[in-house]
Amino acid sequence: MLLPGTIRRIILTGFMGAGKSTVGALLAQALGWRFLDSDMAIETRTGMTIAQIFEQQGESSFRTLETAAIAEVTREEHLILALGGGALESAPTRQLLARLDDACIIFLEAPLEVMIARCLAQPGAAERPVLAASDRLPARLASRLPWYREAHLTIATEGSTPDAVVDRILNHLRDRCVTADARTHVKTASGSRKAVITE
Repeated sequence: MLLPGTIRRIILTGFMGAGKSTVGALLAQALGWRFLDSDMAIETRTGMTIAQIFEQQGESSFRTLETAAIAEVTREEHLILALGGGALESAPTRQLLARLDDACIIFLEAPLEVMIARCLAQPGAAERPVLAASDRLPARLASRLPWYREAHLTIATEGSTPDAVVDRILNHLRDRCVTADARTHVKTASGSRKAVITE
């Protein structure tokens, strides 16, 4: 996909452990935008954890809640949104994102074994529904890859620090990110980089 001419929302996608939340928070800080995690938005809306929703209502109901949460939060501009790893499996979610003509979708990619190791090192790893069936992870990732690869950009994260990943994203996007203040300067890990803002 071609990059949008102007970008007011950045959507991070990829499998669990790809680095979406870590990179997303740093990217939001660099741009002066807001960061949201779609799973956290769902938990806030429902008062339940993702694991509880899967257990009590099933994955189909979870995907419906997920699409509704994404639809609500993407009304906001100047937003970095980290999607859940399976969000793009839902056709309504894909259609919703396709209608956002000023959004850039970025696929954060890493080998499966690297992503699993990252997840296992995180607090609450035992509560991740997908990790409970680790033997199915290769097939699950393979089924999602076609949707991930529809993104505007693919950024490999293996062997890179989160700050380095953010710098690479900003190098790709250059002057396309539109902020509320045309005088904004983008602060990156490697120093201060001016975002040439046009509206």
